[in-house]
Amino acid sequence: MHCAEAPADRTFFASQNHTPMSYCSSVNLLGPKTVLVHMVHLDSSDIATLAETGTHVVHCPSSNSKLASGICKVPALLAAGVNVSLGTDGAPCNNTCDMLQEMRLAGILHKVATMDPTAVPAETVMECATIKGAQALGLAEKVGSLEVGKKADFVVLDMRAVHLQPWHNPVSAVVYACTGRDVEMVVVDGKTVVEKGVLVTMDEEAIWKEAAWRSKEVVARAGLTEKVAARWPTT
Repeated sequence: MHCAEAPADRTFFASQNHTPMSYCSSVNLLGPKTVLVHMVHLDSSDIATLAETGTHVVHCPSSNSKLASGICKVPALLAAGVNVSLGTDGAPCNNTCDMLQEMRLAGILHKVATMDPTAVPAETVMECATIKGAQALGLAEKVGSLEVGKKADFVVLDMRAVHLQPWHNPVSAVVYACTGRDVEMVVVDGKTVVEKGVLVTMDEEAIWKEAAWRSKEVVARAGLTEKVAARWPTT
């Protein structure tokens, strides 16, 4: 569930004489089967409580940045031993569900927030996007890393592209330079679902065409067509 995302959330908790995590604890919400999304407005006691209870956190840096929600204290959470995974939130408050772009922002946002270029290194970001996400879902024994006995879940990136050159550390190159457009193949539980950059399990063009008209229909029903239109003339 979403929690402590915006300043208004903190105001509500304070009105109940609680911090975000003391409130969640009071309603028996915390524990290793709980995944809390965003978690931007926390204090040191909240972070300690998360670590003590084994509660998982999903960091959504693009959504938090676009909506001006604030910056999650990821370095402090990681230092306390909290399992921090990575998410895109929803497309309406992100514009893209590209996990690779999310990784890049997660890798640079906390460097400038802490004024420390070594904060949240590329390897940590990669773990947040993979094995830590699997841990949050209780699936770390099956997926999240390339190991004997686990499901064959992996993504193949074409690192020969001009815009990715040159690179020295493959993890750093993936986190700071790659986007979803560089994905060559995706395999889920041994089944190829993307090949040569194209979804092979469904009609990709039919899906995006239907999504295009359905989204316009939803916005029109809500009376927001002019509200979401471009500020500049585009025709």
